[in-house]
Amino acid sequence: MQSTAAILLRKRKFSDTSLIVSWCTESLGCVQTVAKGARRAKSSFAGKLDLFFEVEISIISSRRSTLHTLTEVVLRNPFAGIRKNYLRTQAAAYFVELIEICTERDHHEPELFALLRRAFGYLDANDPNLRAVAYFETELARVAGVHDRKKLKANPAFALGNLFGRLPLSRTPLLKTLASMRSVGRDSVEPTKYL
Repeated sequence: MQSTAAILLRKRKFSDTSLIVSWCTESLGCVQTVAKGARRAKSSFAGKLDLFFEVEISIISSRRSTLHTLTEVVLRNPFAGIRKNYLRTQAAAYFVELIEICTERDHHEPELFALLRRAFGYLDANDPNLRAVAYFETELARVAGVHDRKKLKANPAFALGNLFGRLPLSRTPLLKTLASMRSVGRDSVEPTKYL
């Protein structure tokens, strides 16, 4: 059994009573788990498996597949502020999609977890803006080894897209919304970097 801090990226139905849950973890990389019985009314997972939650998980690693068994979840931070408005949720979902595209399963990269935790901490307290999105993309490209902002002037998101074959479809509508907010003056304050 292994335990680690984790952020819930995605969940989907596995059976009438179980879920498949995807995580970005601090010590195991991005992993998928099966949460047996999670859809039952009296499940021990009730109220602990929601998008963007930061938790401590315990899993039993599978020797035959990349689908591990989730045994315990302890809620650490629900990042409730992300759910305050659609724009925060939209930005968080984009960050999750980008992490999923750029990360191999079970590849340990602690900087990814730290970056996502900082980004969610920022969105928990602040509305997103173009600078915050660009910062996340730049840091993710740096971690992936495809962009050095001191040497390259190229767009880090395009470097990620070239390396991994695509960018999330949600990027364009998010950037359009943020650009329109900037043009009406709602994005005039420089954000604090979520470091």
